[in-house]
Amino acid sequence: MKSLVAENPDSSAVPELIAATEHAMPQQAHALSRARAFAEPFIAGETLETGENTLAHADAVAAILKSMGGSEAMQAASYLVYAWSHLAKPQEVISKAFGDNYAALAMETTKLVRVQRQARDAGDVQMVDAAQLQTENVRKMLLAFSRDLRVVMLRLASRLQTLRWHAASKTPCPPSVAREVLHVFAPLANRLGIWQLKWEMEDLAFRFLEPETYRQIAGQLDQKRIEREAYVEELRSRLESELIAQGIKASVAGRPKHIYSIAKKMRGKSLDFDRVFDIRALRVIVPTVDDCYAALSWVHEKFTPLVEEFDDYIARPKPNGYQSLHTIVRDKEGRPIEIQIRTQAMHDHAEHGVAAHWAYKEAGSKGYSGVSATGEYDAKIAVLRQLLAWERDLVGGSEGLFEDRIYVLTPDAAIVELPRGATPVDFAYTVHTSLGHRCRGARVDGAMVPLNTPLQNGQTVEVTAAKEGGPSRDWLNAELNFLASHRARAKVRAWFNEQVRHETTSRGRESVEKLLQREGKTAMKLEDLATQLGFKSADDLFFVVGKDEYSLRNIETLLKPPEAPPHPDEFLLKKARNPGGGPKGGVLVVGIDSLMTQLARCCKPAPPDAIGGFVTRGKGVSIHRKDCSNFRELAARNSERVIEVEWGAGPASGKAEGSAVYPVDVGVEASDRQGLLRDISEVFAKEKMNVIGVQTQSVKGTAWMTFTVEVTDSGRLNKVLSLVGEVLGVRWAKRR
Repeated sequence: MKSLVAENPDSSAVPELIAATEHAMPQQAHALSRARAFAEPFIAGETLETGENTLAHADAVAAILKSMGGSEAMQAASYLVYAWSHLAKPQEVISKAFGDNYAALAMETTKLVRVQRQARDAGDVQMVDAAQLQTENVRKMLLAFSRDLRVVMLRLASRLQTLRWHAASKTPCPPSVAREVLHVFAPLANRLGIWQLKWEMEDLAFRFLEPETYRQIAGQLDQKRIEREAYVEELRSRLESELIAQGIKASVAGRPKHIYSIAKKMRGKSLDFDRVFDIRALRVIVPTVDDCYAALSWVHEKFTPLVEEFDDYIARPKPNGYQSLHTIVRDKEGRPIEIQIRTQAMHDHAEHGVAAHWAYKEAGSKGYSGVSATGEYDAKIAVLRQLLAWERDLVGGSEGLFEDRIYVLTPDAAIVELPRGATPVDFAYTVHTSLGHRCRGARVDGAMVPLNTPLQNGQTVEVTAAKEGGPSRDWLNAELNFLASHRARAKVRAWFNEQVRHETTSRGRESVEKLLQREGKTAMKLEDLATQLGFKSADDLFFVVGKDEYSLRNIETLLKPPEAPPHPDEFLLKKARNPGGGPKGGVLVVGIDSLMTQLARCCKPAPPDAIGGFVTRGKGVSIHRKDCSNFRELAARNSERVIEVEWGAGPASGKAEGSAVYPVDVGVEASDRQGLLRDISEVFAKEKMNVIGVQTQSVKGTAWMTFTVEVTDSGRLNKVLSLVGEVLGVRWAKRR
């Protein structure tokens, strides 16, 4: 056991992890020999996809489990896993021969091997970002598959043996396998505290992925690993005994740096090899802070310190709370040694708190800046490592870790995360909303199943979809259990809501088009009509009309404004002068020579707007703003009925004091909120501008308002509109 945990002083985690799995593996007489004898006829002549003999692989896995402290029962399980695929009814046969626990372990492990192979093969052809996502999902699956730690431990031991076999047989290791080791298995071993297994996996995987770099670093090391380990162990024993002799109750652990760790540090900190000072490193754990400094003083007396490499993280903790003394010293031969000195509390915080060792080591592209454990997955692992409550969370209660999540695969081995109890319909909506809407059937592991079938971890799901169509209303019936995902349920509701909106909009469009036909305005653009009425689009207008929330009278008023009473002295009509004089020549004052005028309701002109007149049939002259679209349309069709007009004497001309007021429309768009109408109305009131009409509507949080206000001079309106634009939530305010 010592050889597998010597790298880290927190080695107590490993036996406790192993022990936590033991009661799930009932002890049986001669279980190991019986399991090997049971499996041998099936696997002795078989080879794995790597080329390794299957029985030899199982023997090696059992040996690795034994070195990790696994019992005979756990070692026996390694043979049953490999016999599984050779049995007609494996679960039934193994249950009768060895019990349900062994059968469940073999089934879960076999299923996970298949899932990982599919995911690994898919990762070879995916983009980098997608492959990284796959890696994280596989990490989750390793634990989601585990009813206890047995599956994880077996997979770790099996993968280590695969690497060892490739190295011993000098056969190439597939890059996808080596990458999976670096990104999935080694980090998992690290998080579980199985340090020796972690570094061996990393070194072997690194050797296969980057052979040149591996050889270069190995050649630069001044000693072989065995010699370095022996040196560090000698140094560790000497330092511990001499500190104790000095009255300092110290526990010292040594950890020779492995090749992958050296390469990672050189890259992470942009260091040359001769600047990596912790190839040989010791960690000293003492009872108190005073003991930390006493131990540091003694170390600096016995060795030659590199002053520039000393860091006091006790006096000046890192931002994440990490505390320790770090010093680099040289021995008599000049070899650098890193020594860390801390109290047990500091060490516990570094190992299990926000400054967790694995979060620092797995910083990756984020660098070495004190990365803390983040995310639900990491948080759960950190809690589990801290409490070591594996019996409760991973064995006694199999639903403890990922009780609310399952992981299934698409036909091309992409991993899909779903809530527990999810169905093929949930799966379809998670893959793509359109696929969910068109989902009509499903195959799970190749077999047709009802759409409300609950999915299980590791299943492969294939959806049959129609070319077009929508969801069934039955999917929203909670009693029928078609949907477990809130997200999928919301998408189904949204689809039906959109159908209702579409029907309502179509009904409103029909009503508006019939009105335009009655009024002889079929040439009018519907988007222009909606804009003039204060809507963002024609569909928004049709929707509120279809819901009977907007009266067609508003449209009629716009198309056919009611007559306004004449205002004497408002206008002067300019006509070509008759050289002969008389009533047919000169400038005529509107309203005096029996010529009736009215302000057009479509554009509501007011001084000093540029205006034009249009002679109507039986209703006198209609006065429009020259930029009015209706006026331009009238002028284009009947140019002979256009007459030039100008404002008469009054406030706009500056010739006389007048009291005439003119109604104008102001449009406002704003984010809807309580009190919005009140706040805008207060602006008009403060500016002494009378509001004689208001139309408002709100669609999806946006309010559109039309205010009709009386002005004596439209030029002053611009100032008021700028004040309205300053009201909270108002996006724009402009004259219509």
